[in-house]
Amino acid sequence: MLFGRQDRKKIKILDKKVQEWKYTTCGYCSTGCSIEVGLDAAGKAVATRGVATADVNRGKLCIKGIFEHELFEAAGRGTTPIVRNKPWDAWQPASWDSALDKMASEIKRIQGQYGRDAFAVISTGQIMTEEFYTLGKLVRGCIGTNNYDGNTTLCMASAVSGYKRSFGSDGPPGCYEDFEHTECLMAWGSNLPEQHPIIYWRLKEALEKRKFPLIVVDPRVTMFAQFADIHLPITPGTDVVLQNALMHVILAEGLEDRDYINAHTNGIEALENCVKDYDPTTAARICGIDEDTIRNVARLYAKAGAAMSIWTMGINQSTHGSDGVVGINNLNLITGNIGKPGGTSLSITGQCNAMGTREWSSCSGLPGYRALEKEKDRKEIAEFWGIDESFFPQKRGMCMTDILPAIETGQVKGLWLVATNPMTSMPNTPRIRKTLEKLEFLVVQDAYQDVETNQYSHMYLPAAVWAEKTGCFTNTERRVNLIRPVVPPHAESKPDFWIFTELAKRFENGQKIKFPETPEGAFNEMKQLSKGDSRTLDISGMNHDLIEQSRGIQWPFREKQREEQLATQKVDSEGVKGDQRLYTDGRFQTADGKANLIALPFIDNNERPCEDYPFWLNSGRVVEHFHTRTRTGKLGNCNKFSPTPYMEMNPDAAAELGIKHQTYVRLVSRRGDAVVMVQLTQRVPRNMVFIPFHFHDCVNRLSLGLLDPHSRQPAYKQCSVRIEHTDQKQAAKLNAQRRAF
Repeated sequence: MLFGRQDRKKIKILDKKVQEWKYTTCGYCSTGCSIEVGLDAAGKAVATRGVATADVNRGKLCIKGIFEHELFEAAGRGTTPIVRNKPWDAWQPASWDSALDKMASEIKRIQGQYGRDAFAVISTGQIMTEEFYTLGKLVRGCIGTNNYDGNTTLCMASAVSGYKRSFGSDGPPGCYEDFEHTECLMAWGSNLPEQHPIIYWRLKEALEKRKFPLIVVDPRVTMFAQFADIHLPITPGTDVVLQNALMHVILAEGLEDRDYINAHTNGIEALENCVKDYDPTTAARICGIDEDTIRNVARLYAKAGAAMSIWTMGINQSTHGSDGVVGINNLNLITGNIGKPGGTSLSITGQCNAMGTREWSSCSGLPGYRALEKEKDRKEIAEFWGIDESFFPQKRGMCMTDILPAIETGQVKGLWLVATNPMTSMPNTPRIRKTLEKLEFLVVQDAYQDVETNQYSHMYLPAAVWAEKTGCFTNTERRVNLIRPVVPPHAESKPDFWIFTELAKRFENGQKIKFPETPEGAFNEMKQLSKGDSRTLDISGMNHDLIEQSRGIQWPFREKQREEQLATQKVDSEGVKGDQRLYTDGRFQTADGKANLIALPFIDNNERPCEDYPFWLNSGRVVEHFHTRTRTGKLGNCNKFSPTPYMEMNPDAAAELGIKHQTYVRLVSRRGDAVVMVQLTQRVPRNMVFIPFHFHDCVNRLSLGLLDPHSRQPAYKQCSVRIEHTDQKQAAKLNAQRRAF
């Protein structure tokens, strides 16, 4: 007997008629997937596939990567420079020469009238490392403003700050292969399956080979939490309390690695005194995790032969973000889980090249993890660039989150935004809107002309998108990978590298400093500046061809490593390999070579639910979208899954308020309001709502954005809201307008 349909249609895979595949690297998140873009006979990008021989993704791609080839011709691409005198005037097309002449003239006018720091620059985590280096050379060496930062302050600043405080330097110490060696994994505020699907696939593959405990700390029942062995639904903003309680148990029960502590750390006495106040009973009342679970998790972690922690924005985007990172580092240091296979403290970076900006953009200092505060570093870079050392400031200027308030007070009069969109990404959107209106001169440099911030600009410069250029990205595990141009730049758009070098010619120091003519020339300068046995960030053994051949190389990778590997083996399709882990010898980038254990008493400065605003507002990512939807919002196969803002709400809380599934409500905070569609789910507790952060007219109209005192990163995750009924017809009309936009 036959069962089922007899006329079942066969699944057919559409033939894209690819004539040529070109190698490049994905330009979305920090995973660093190697990809190939397929071109048809006319040279049009028609397909994307993963590279099977690449160690990072091994042929796999997420939904964003699969459709990445559609970005080249996505709607809203800029075609030519445009200018206007005031944001409400009509745009006028301009040549590149006239636009850059005007831009340089306006920068000089503002600096001459108000001082050098009255013009600010905010860059991104999206452009090539060679472009970051060149932009830093332009800003630090030619323009001379000290108010220069990247939008990575909004996502990774707390990780950077925490690494520096604990280890003396930035740089994630672990790698993806640690999943294959660890005996216990704790994920803090990370929804890996949706944020970084390919990294999650690497973890899942490791779990299938060898089972080990997976612990997820998150206030929401995320997809990751559903897959975990233990889910800790923590009270928002109390990670430091839980970390201190775990260390309390480990130290009280003698589960610490005392030999490692004595040999490789400072500060154990102060840490022990601090965590004595965070016994599990006391901590449970603050962080919401019961005391028996705290003890169980502490024992699992400490008794594992190798244990690792990962985290993303759930830790970083907090008023205690830097402390949360230090707390994770503390936990790993006292258990001896730094610098060994399966034992690490690994931040999962957000943007494709957030590591590149941390390493080489000079936003927080000078290239190659050098500091403005160190005279030796200022002198070294000034001599290398050929300018006077006195041109550099002696300490870092404002972060992005300080630059925008400085516009309100009149300290900053002009602003240049490179591939960043604060109208969507910054907290408290109504305030940002009013802030941008105060600028005398705003330049938006972006691949897409229709970014929301461009409504307030005086000049728009069309930049080439990711694989229309040449350069490198550095991923989460410090792997440098190469981007080759797949197609020429769209219309009259230009690579960011070209824009930076052309603008430099219009400044006095630009006549003194030699700017390389190609991105590879910039990479060669970076190699020279990275050399040194005491420097972890050493890329001197790399070059573009070797990086591509190896499908990415982790740093440090020194000249002598390259020579040794080339001399002792035939470099085949696997290529060469850099160091997988940092601090394997137990020596850190501090004055005495020891890591810092830092006591972290908890200070509760969160905005909490109250009678007027009874719900926590939580935010995060969904797999089909990336950041402000500048790209994924234009791709039908990504946007169709969530084209409009929505809110997850607990059904019991909804029933109390008379709210039904898929109706519209108005969320109200102390700062603004937003209309969203309701999705009823048990994934959130009764006193919390969750909204994806990708929509420009939604979550950041409500968010508070108090700043972490160390990193200056905003606290997107902790604020309070109330829920109000709204007119359904009016809300549906608004939703239709959003879809049309």
